[in-house]
Amino acid sequence: MDGQTDWQLRAIRGATTVEENSAEAIAQAVSEMLNAIEAHNQIDPTRIVSATFSVTRDLDAVFPAAIARKRPKWDCVPLLDVQQMHVEGSLPRCIRLMLYTYLPVHQSEVGHVYLRGAQRLRPDLCLTSD
Repeated sequence: MDGQTDWQLRAIRGATTVEENSAEAIAQAVSEMLNAIEAHNQIDPTRIVSATFSVTRDLDAVFPAAIARKRPKWDCVPLLDVQQMHVEGSLPRCIRLMLYTYLPVHQSEVGHVYLRGAQRLRPDLCLTSD
């Protein structure tokens, strides 16, 4: 980054999986994913434009947006939950996220977060701890 980058609208992708269809498991996975996205991208929730969560058809215990809305400064973020299109053989019990926010970095510097079993969806976009 050249230090002179203007704040621009950026899309951040995330995904995770859960072992079971329970409110507790989904809440833990969503919180873990949002914590990682916020940490890797230094997000200010007041600059978030919107976030859309999609879940596979085998998850219906709780809305991911309801979990996100409880986060500090997320109560005014426009949030939406949708069901992911079902494709035979696709990754089960998966929660995906598309978050739009203003950041002072180039799109190529955005850290996308794929956790747990969702790492296999886009290994090229996974952040590593190395």
